[in-house]
Amino acid sequence: MLPDELKKLLSERIASAEDPREQAVDAMFELQSYYGYMSDEAMTEASGLLGMTPLELEELATFYDHIYREPVGRYVIHVCDSAICWMHDHLSVVDHIRSQLNVEVGGTTADGLFTLLPVCCIGYCDRAPAMTINRRVFGRLTPEKIDRILTRLKDQAQFAETE
Repeated sequence: MLPDELKKLLSERIASAEDPREQAVDAMFELQSYYGYMSDEAMTEASGLLGMTPLELEELATFYDHIYREPVGRYVIHVCDSAICWMHDHLSVVDHIRSQLNVEVGGTTADGLFTLLPVCCIGYCDRAPAMTINRRVFGRLTPEKIDRILTRLKDQAQFAETE
């Protein structure tokens, strides 16, 4: 169940739109932020707010790489597999991350910290190979750079747990 404040915010945004459907993706991102992913409950709540069917929202959700229908880790790593990143050996990036985190593509680490997903393009072709982590872009990836990034994120997570 959504908190009243979030429900009010979403209702106001939807009401201000010329057509409520214009707010569908933004509403899903807000709900995903609250739940951690677009759960079935979130889909039902969104469909009620937007006047859309859950199936219509499901069709939208499956189109967007950053709307997650299953639980994901605290840090979602999207490795670009576009033609340019492919030419810059994106598979070595994927393999290095898989090895460092002991996770398969599409999976989440046992500690729930990282999810590794492919994405068709992130628009960082001039800095290939590239990836995003929670929508922050990292380019010109090397094993050493990846290790520094992952170590920093692990340290941040560990620090957050001790607070």
